[in-house]
Amino acid sequence: MKRSLTICLVASFVFAGLLRAAAQEMPEMPKPQKEHEFLHRFVGEWDSIGKGKMAEDQPPMECKGTFKARMLGGFWVISEGKGDAMGQPMENVMQLGFDTKKGKYVGTWADSMFNHMWHYEGTVEGDKLTLNAEGPDMTDPGKMAKYQDVFEFKSADHYTLTSSAQGPDGQWKTFMTAEVTRKK
Repeated sequence: MKRSLTICLVASFVFAGLLRAAAQEMPEMPKPQKEHEFLHRFVGEWDSIGKGKMAEDQPPMECKGTFKARMLGGFWVISEGKGDAMGQPMENVMQLGFDTKKGKYVGTWADSMFNHMWHYEGTVEGDKLTLNAEGPDMTDPGKMAKYQDVFEFKSADHYTLTSSAQGPDGQWKTFMTAEVTRKK
């Protein structure tokens, strides 16, 4: 019994010493950069009202929704939303951050209407975040297309979202616009 107690004490001292040594050798954890500050604008509870259409010959349909966004460690904004999109109920999750190695904003979008996870990459200029992605071509099933979402802050409590798709001719066509306002 005395011998096993001695072994346990020695093992504890060795382990504690290893932990101290590892802690001294660990590099400093990264800290949020100035680019991450832009993402804080999304934090809060929001209402959105938008109009969208999938084809030029169709009338626009109204889309409404609400969502809540929070920061995760100062690096990521996580947004969860519910609403309707073109007459169908929809839920979505968006994650945005800034990749210091790429020098770009990155993120993902997933929703209950598609089995595709959208991967964003983009930039900020002034009050405008432009995110590019690739996803299923809405006009030609089986093919992929390029998409762009532009978030433009008009004030601390209001921004617009414009979603566009690049056609085969290389031209961008807007298929959805939304006014997004902070809940009071």
